[in-house]
Amino acid sequence: MHDRVPAALLPGWSTAVGRGLLAGCSTLRGLVAFALITLGVLLGKAGTAPRLMRPMIRREVDRCGMQLLPMFAFLAAALGLVVIGQTVSWLSRVGAIEFIGPVMVIAVVRELGPLIAAFVILSRVGTAHVVELGTARAMGEIEALEGLAVDPVHYLVVPRVAGMMAGTFALTVYFIIGSMISGYAWVFIQDIPLRPEEYIRQIAGALSGIDFLLLGLKTVAFGFILAIVTCFHGLARPIRVEEVSRATVRAVTHSVIACVIVDAVFIVVYLTVG
Repeated sequence: MHDRVPAALLPGWSTAVGRGLLAGCSTLRGLVAFALITLGVLLGKAGTAPRLMRPMIRREVDRCGMQLLPMFAFLAAALGLVVIGQTVSWLSRVGAIEFIGPVMVIAVVRELGPLIAAFVILSRVGTAHVVELGTARAMGEIEALEGLAVDPVHYLVVPRVAGMMAGTFALTVYFIIGSMISGYAWVFIQDIPLRPEEYIRQIAGALSGIDFLLLGLKTVAFGFILAIVTCFHGLARPIRVEEVSRATVRAVTHSVIACVIVDAVFIVVYLTVG
């Protein structure tokens, strides 16, 4: 006789699933609305208060870019050692060293580079956005800005969006180049018969114009998504300081899900145009 789920549990499960779907739809609607509002402010107030906004944008670019360079240098060396060096070593053993270029482009340029850069920036900068904005919201600073006729989105969100978009793009390129260099250093240590010019030629031959275009679009999209999600949860959710930690967890979860979905869309584009 087959085991059956007790009938008493079905209403509880259906209620939980329904509430989860409603909460997800509500959050998605709020994120889309917040993204559209931010885009409107970004475009509509592009030249407003330049003496105030430019230093704030430069500070965010520095925080999302220059300050993370040492960490990305370490991660690039690690990725080159773990992924590229071992991949080249394995391909050389099976006599398929001519596939190094395509493998590197698919694994590092298209996928690992942008995703790792986005997740590291989320962990270092995105969480800080939630904590800063959530604390400001809980302490009443957002209402104080509105009382002074200062647009919180323009003052607090736009610099973070610009800085995270620029930082994600720049650090991804830096990370990919560093990984390629450290990967060949590992190849050299293993004494694999692969000359530097052949290594560069294979990678350059596997790259196409669409790779550069889609890499730029993907990294900018990742930066925009991370900034929007983290700022949204920082401004919209916490009404008490105790809720900031939960808002941070939600922001990280939703950011990872959104980036994976966007990455899947780009995979479809790669397969379509490739």
